[in-house]
Amino acid sequence: MGITSHDVARLAGVSQPTVSRALRDDPRVSEATREKVRRAAQALNYVPSEAGRTLSTRATRRVGVIVTDLTNPFYPHVIAPLHDELSGLGYRMMLITERSDEAVAEEKLLDQSMDGVVLATATTDSRLPAQLERRGMPYVFLNRDTGRAGDFASVVDNEGGGRLVARELVALGHRHVAGVFGAANTTTGRERELGFRLALAEAGVGLVEDRVVRGAFEYDTGYRALPALLAAADPAPTAVFCGNDVVAIGVLNAALAAGVKVPDDLTVVGFDDLPMAAWEVFRLTTVRHDLGELSRQAARLLVRRIAGEVDPGGERLVLPTEFVPRATHARAH
Repeated sequence: MGITSHDVARLAGVSQPTVSRALRDDPRVSEATREKVRRAAQALNYVPSEAGRTLSTRATRRVGVIVTDLTNPFYPHVIAPLHDELSGLGYRMMLITERSDEAVAEEKLLDQSMDGVVLATATTDSRLPAQLERRGMPYVFLNRDTGRAGDFASVVDNEGGGRLVARELVALGHRHVAGVFGAANTTTGRERELGFRLALAEAGVGLVEDRVVRGAFEYDTGYRALPALLAAADPAPTAVFCGNDVVAIGVLNAALAAGVKVPDDLTVVGFDDLPMAAWEVFRLTTVRHDLGELSRQAARLLVRRIAGEVDPGGERLVLPTEFVPRATHARAH
């Protein structure tokens, strides 16, 4: 027979349930007792059984994270802090990757192998959130949500960020502006475009449709958009606001290929402030928010939802944004 929690309990001088709670870092157990139990477990080379723990508590201490676009450099920067925060809260993270939310088999999420789910690449038309809700599986949105009341989400002030960009461009004298926005079925795409349009309109600057491109939040969207914008618009735009930094880098490379000088001929602004945006090769002007905190507050929200410690009416945590000027913006000529 192997070492059991009962052996640890006898050595530590506590009950077996106390051992289980102490090794889960249950706050109801004092730190002194937890330390005593940990020392006893270490002395006996005791490793808790996840299977036994799951049977006794009906909790797996596992959280699934659904990401449908791992090729996007944005996601590694939110997945890592999400993993660390969940680990600190006593949960293990399981990464689930598919081409779309619709491709995620419901059985993968509802087979009692997970306590909750983080939806990191949700679209507004996804049926998965409703399926999870119907089956009682706790979940939260990370970065994108549905835009409807009742969501549990950790998101960015996308509309506010779009407004910041529009005001900066207007202050620099730009009147012929363009936008390469995200897909229309994403809240990040919709809200950033909305904020940008509203602030431009308040300044008396229009955003005509032949200066707008919408597409996936990826490099190719930006690279293909710029030639189309330059050919379709007369006069050509002097500034382009991009739905995220990856799209903006695509625009920068397309400008280089076309002989368009940035920022002398064209101002380019991104969104997110990924670490690569600050690289000397790009020095991208962009909109910053706290990528790490975006993930950490999603993890904390999900754990609270698993524990039933949230308002059933929903909770939307919104991070502020700030404009980050670097080397890809200039006054209009």
